[in-house]
Amino acid sequence: MNRIPDPTPEPILSRSQVPPLNGRPVRKDEIEIHERGIYIESWLPERRSRRKPLLFVHGELAGSWVWERYLGYFAGRGWEGHALNLRNHHWSQTADPATLSFETYTEDVVAAMDRLGPTTVAVGHGMGGLLALKAAERIAISAIILIASELPRDLRPPARSFELREIPEVYGRNVIGWETLPEKLLRDDRDLTLDDVLRIQHLLGQKPHEAGAARRQMLAGVPVDRRVLSEIPRLVIGGGLDRLVSLASTEQLADWLGAEYEPFGAHSHFGLVAGEHSHQQVAEGVRAFLETHRL
Repeated sequence: MNRIPDPTPEPILSRSQVPPLNGRPVRKDEIEIHERGIYIESWLPERRSRRKPLLFVHGELAGSWVWERYLGYFAGRGWEGHALNLRNHHWSQTADPATLSFETYTEDVVAAMDRLGPTTVAVGHGMGGLLALKAAERIAISAIILIASELPRDLRPPARSFELREIPEVYGRNVIGWETLPEKLLRDDRDLTLDDVLRIQHLLGQKPHEAGAARRQMLAGVPVDRRVLSEIPRLVIGGGLDRLVSLASTEQLADWLGAEYEPFGAHSHFGLVAGEHSHQQVAEGVRAFLETHRL
């Protein structure tokens, strides 16, 4: 498989190389869906359990790396964690971003859900939350958790034509405000450490690689049929320091879905999932939801 080169790739570690997390051994594995050219990074508890598998879906410009702390947290507590890389992201197959769209990314998520089966709990961040919502229209899952998720069409104000025209065919981290000085990011995202900021900034990419068509479709409005989720547990999480998805937006989404809602007022967009310290409180909230619903 032709994978995107990463200046600092992390190899898939063998069982003996992974240290115990939370006192429980963890092993790493991988799933490759060759027909779609996508790669799923899996962190598994040493001993199989009856807990439902978790499928983590990243957002714009990201990859399985954004979920690394969650993968360790949940595998160390008995859950299988599977972090999808959308096409042309991190370890998945290289593709021309100009040929990709929201629909192609949705197909990637559907393929991953299909591989893991109907007991899967989908966890989406940013655009990954909207992708998980759309994929769930087509394939059964056991629950959905949306972290700072982008909004579906019913909740999104109409996009202005000039805003859509300004999105290039391929874009990079400057579009989401991460092509700036680390000191500014530290001031804006106060839940992140300097190491967090430098790592996220690096892994978001040194060059544009995200599909402009997917962002234009998202901003123009992606329709979602919320009725398909009415019988499964639903959780929406928002961050008070999030500059990409406002706390008010996440509360609106929770109301629209009839979902449980948990706000974290002192958390930023990436701090909710990738912050060295800030991820812990959110992961514990997700864990409480899973345990309450026996997932």
